[in-house]
Amino acid sequence: MSLVPTQPHRPLNDGQLVDRLRHVRLLAMDVDGVLTDGRLYFQADGVEIKAFHTLDGHGIKLVQRAGIVVALITGRDSPMVSRRAAALGIQHVFQGAEKKLNVLRELCAHLELELEQVAYCGDDMPDMAAIRRAGVGISVPGAPTYIRDQADWVTEAEGGHGAVREICDTLLQAQGHWDAVLDTYLHGVR
Repeated sequence: MSLVPTQPHRPLNDGQLVDRLRHVRLLAMDVDGVLTDGRLYFQADGVEIKAFHTLDGHGIKLVQRAGIVVALITGRDSPMVSRRAAALGIQHVFQGAEKKLNVLRELCAHLELELEQVAYCGDDMPDMAAIRRAGVGISVPGAPTYIRDQADWVTEAEGGHGAVREICDTLLQAQGHWDAVLDTYLHGVR
């Protein structure tokens, strides 16, 4: 009997990954374990605290400026997620989502996109189907092996420690926006 829930998905080589990333119009991701390190902090009064990486936030702003829609799909409900999403201008936030692939499909229908135009990043079982069905399925090094095995790409950076920025930078490079982004910051060109 195998303890692995499904057969591993074959990761993409660099050329295949870049080709698929060129078609991405929606970057969707889980929150805990992707935008955060996955740990949950609670104060004595029960208030939840989350730590988000500023590099990830800036990367999200950059891909949005390049015309890529960003969505958060998380199984937990947290006011901190709503606050962070609002600060980053993320309009599509789904909390308490147990069937993430269903939410992703509904969002794609609303945005008139195909799943092949989606990059999805997750780190646990509720993310597995979305990782497997997205045009580019992504996971992070801290995810269990059987989740990483379903992904087309596993980031080098850990969740909550720049993984999302790595995804954003790679998307911008693959879609030909990188030089314009650099010019904006090197020369003040917009």
